[in-house]
Amino acid sequence: MPDTFKTRVIDVTTGSRETVYDLTHECERFLRDSAQGQDGFLNVFAPHATMGVALLETGAGSDDDLLAALKKLLPADFPWHHKHGSPGHGRDHVLPALVPPHATLPVVGGRLALGTWQSVCLVDTNVDNVNRQVRLSFLG
Repeated sequence: MPDTFKTRVIDVTTGSRETVYDLTHECERFLRDSAQGQDGFLNVFAPHATMGVALLETGAGSDDDLLAALKKLLPADFPWHHKHGSPGHGRDHVLPALVPPHATLPVVGGRLALGTWQSVCLVDTNVDNVNRQVRLSFLG
C-alpha cells in the first residue's frame, strides 16, 4: 500500500476553567476516516502558545492531579513578565515548555496503539481563550 498523508483541523471548546480535555475519541474518528487499516503515525498538534498535548489516564484523578501540579509549578501569583490577559496569564505561555503542544503516536492497523490507561489530552490553563483548534495528521 502506498504512503498516505492526511490532515484535518478540528475545533475544540475547552471551557472557561483550566482543563484536561480528552481528545482520544476525535483522534480515533479521524483515523477511521484517514488510516484505512494502515500502520503509521498520528501527529496531534495544538497551534496555540498556551496549550499542550499530554498522554495520561483520565477519570481516575490524574487529570486533576496534573492541573494541581501545574498550579504549584507555575503559580498565577508569580511575577510573570508576560502581563496581558487574566492575572497570571504569563504562566499559560510557559505551559508548552513543560507540556509540549504536540505528540506523535503509533498507529497499527488503522488504530491508535495506546497503552491500556492512556488517553490523548489537551492541557489548557488559558481561561481567556476557550475556542481552540487542533491539527490531526496521519502519515501511513
